[in-house]
Amino acid sequence: MKLKNSIHKTAIIDSNVKIGKNTKIWHWSHLCKNVVIGSNATIGQNVFIGENVRIGSNVKIQNNVSIFEGVKLENFVFCGPGVTFTNVLFPRSEFPVKNKSKEYKKTLVKKSVTIGANSTIICGNTINSYAFIGAGSVVTKDVESYSLVAGVPAKHKGWVSRSGSKLEFSSKFREAKCKITNERYKLIKNKCVLIK
Repeated sequence: MKLKNSIHKTAIIDSNVKIGKNTKIWHWSHLCKNVVIGSNATIGQNVFIGENVRIGSNVKIQNNVSIFEGVKLENFVFCGPGVTFTNVLFPRSEFPVKNKSKEYKKTLVKKSVTIGANSTIICGNTINSYAFIGAGSVVTKDVESYSLVAGVPAKHKGWVSRSGSKLEFSSKFREAKCKITNERYKLIKNKCVLIK
């Protein structure tokens, strides 16, 4: 069976956009020029994706998400409804950005991150693999792998496994087991590490 894309007729796809196989793009979404999207991705309704944005495979972007230039989402990232990524730290209408490559701050969202509904990701930060951003959060700094963060500004609240299950670490051995997969994790120098 040959896989093909499903792009709704109301979607706007600008020039030089590359879309991987079996990717779905829903109503009223706009992909600006030079966007690259991997395979098996889902772009929800009314999503804006700015110029030169890179989105990996198996990414799920829910309705009303704004992803501006300078953002890269790696494979298996989940963006809940209403998530917004910024790209300028101190925007002014009166003094618009003149040099995009210097003034736009880069944001990297690594593999398998979940970003809850209505969160705002301030530019210039990295959200590391398997981190979980609680709904309505404002991320203002880098987020560690497997970290559960929430609030305004977002603060570390605990740790999650690869499957997203909250980890309960023993105080003696500083180890925890995922309730879903039985994978084991250890806290080493205040970082959560998957034990192979």
